[in-house]
Amino acid sequence: MGALKGRDLLSMADLTAEELRDLLYLAAQLKAGATYPQCQKLLGLLFYKASTRTRVSFIAAMTRLGGQALDLNPSVTQVSRGEPLADTARVLDRYLDVLAIRTFDQRDLETFAHYAKIPIINALSDLEHPCQVLADLQTIQESFHGLAGVTLTYVGDGSNNMAHSLLLGCALAGVNVRISSPHEYQPLDRIVQQAKKIAGDRVEITTTTDAIAAVKSAQVIYTDVWASMGQEDVATSRIPIFQPYQVNEELMSHADSSAIVLHCLPAHRGEEITDDVMEGAQSRVWDQAENRMHAQQALIASLLGVTG
Repeated sequence: MGALKGRDLLSMADLTAEELRDLLYLAAQLKAGATYPQCQKLLGLLFYKASTRTRVSFIAAMTRLGGQALDLNPSVTQVSRGEPLADTARVLDRYLDVLAIRTFDQRDLETFAHYAKIPIINALSDLEHPCQVLADLQTIQESFHGLAGVTLTYVGDGSNNMAHSLLLGCALAGVNVRISSPHEYQPLDRIVQQAKKIAGDRVEITTTTDAIAAVKSAQVIYTDVWASMGQEDVATSRIPIFQPYQVNEELMSHADSSAIVLHCLPAHRGEEITDDVMEGAQSRVWDQAENRMHAQQALIASLLGVTG
């Protein structure tokens, strides 16, 4: 894991397949109770978007490593009054050891990474959500005792950050990935092409508008809200468009008999997923949420070089 020391994680594509495999191994060790030297470092959280799991899991992860987390609320810092991101980045670089940012524009993360020497972590942007995918892959690995040969189908808004990071993360991990979305909500073509380049001939990558065909024989069915943060004004108008992509018992009947269900949360029950599926025997949603903490603990430890 020494190769990750001092690096940034802005995208799943910032990792190699080997680095991803090592991160997932370390996350599993930490979940099983392994301990590493206490880091006594300081993590900053600069969140421009609301958060429950990301915020708390990062704080819990850093605390378990022996460090501290500092919640930098943008509304009470100078960034809310127009201080240039480059200036903020250079100042925070002098105070912190690692900085996780949750923001809208991926370019904001790139600006911080350019001007700060400390590791910068993408804690969610409109383009990608790599930390979530680390936890997703850990959960899949636990469920199937490995990743090779597994097929994941994502059903819903293929143009959002989860679909993009799943494409890249699954390509790295050797997981076949299918994205099923309405025609006007397909993933960015450049992300699809990037994932295919990473995958080579090891992994199948498919985009389609046919939800039933996409889930057929898949081992992992994944969904997310139909309107992401910042899109609340169009949430109601999207419901009839996405209704055929709801994860319900009928859709699940076309998946593999051993299939599990994942959702990055928060869920709008009765919209993208039904209660009976989310609370059913195939759901791994709560394991997935817990694994945010373990995966991020492994990531922070690796970026800081305290993995023993």
